[in-house]
Amino acid sequence: MEELQKKHRQEQRDLQARITQKKKSATKKTRKGVNDECAELERQLKETQNLEISDITGESQNHGHPPDINDISNEGEPISEVNDCAIENDMQSLSVSSSQPKDERTKKPNRQKARLARRAAEKESIASQAAKEAKGQPDLRQQESEAMRALYTSRGLSEHQIQSDGHCLYAAVADQLNSREQNLMPKQSINGTLHLTSSSAPPYKITRTVAASYIDEHADDFLPFLEEPLDDYLSKIRDTGEWGGHLELLALAKAYDVNINVLQSSGHVEKIGSGTDGSKPALWLSYYHHNFGLGEHYNSLRQTG
Repeated sequence: MEELQKKHRQEQRDLQARITQKKKSATKKTRKGVNDECAELERQLKETQNLEISDITGESQNHGHPPDINDISNEGEPISEVNDCAIENDMQSLSVSSSQPKDERTKKPNRQKARLARRAAEKESIASQAAKEAKGQPDLRQQESEAMRALYTSRGLSEHQIQSDGHCLYAAVADQLNSREQNLMPKQSINGTLHLTSSSAPPYKITRTVAASYIDEHADDFLPFLEEPLDDYLSKIRDTGEWGGHLELLALAKAYDVNINVLQSSGHVEKIGSGTDGSKPALWLSYYHHNFGLGEHYNSLRQTG
């Protein structure tokens, strides 16, 4: 009988250790199920041990049976209660320790990095949207090129490429004059152009000087169309890569006493001349709006026949 009781006490200690481990591993969601399982294990062990004692003593299960598993004490308290309290304390300790930051001096979120990240995401979204929209748009560059080629064929013209920069209008006019063996000196005597006879400057630089000098000498004809002081406007023509337009073409047509025809992809020819005399030489330029990286561009056109 003493050996049986010793065996029962060992089984009870083993079961209690198993129950303790299960309860420690339980979470808030699984705790109820674990408690029910532990209670069932205790009931089964108690029933088995009572039957073993009854088999030996022949007595009722209520007499002479070993102490209940819950009666094995630890410093005068039931083991289940002691372990339940210990487990609860362990769980609270784990919960508190896991909720505390490892480093109490955790750095604050970097707001600047967050703003930069948001901006980058917004730019990427805009670029992606633009790309999607572009897929559904017509290719304006291709359409313009095809229209120009058809116009050249119908008019017996060939295109001479001019470098795509801010000087293209002046370079195209200079190419037209040179292709007709016409001197780049203006037909009219214009102040500020006499030194050009011995100039080794690039052709576009000469036509820039001629345009600026003509506008300066005939300022009253051009001032109503200017949006800035005359001196500033002339300085941009002479000394910078500022694009030219209708006013500069008009000044060059007057200075060289020629007509200038500007062919556009729509088929329209803008005629800029020094007068209505059709016998004057006609310079031909092509005007592009979409086909070059800088936007507007002029090329020089020559007769094929």
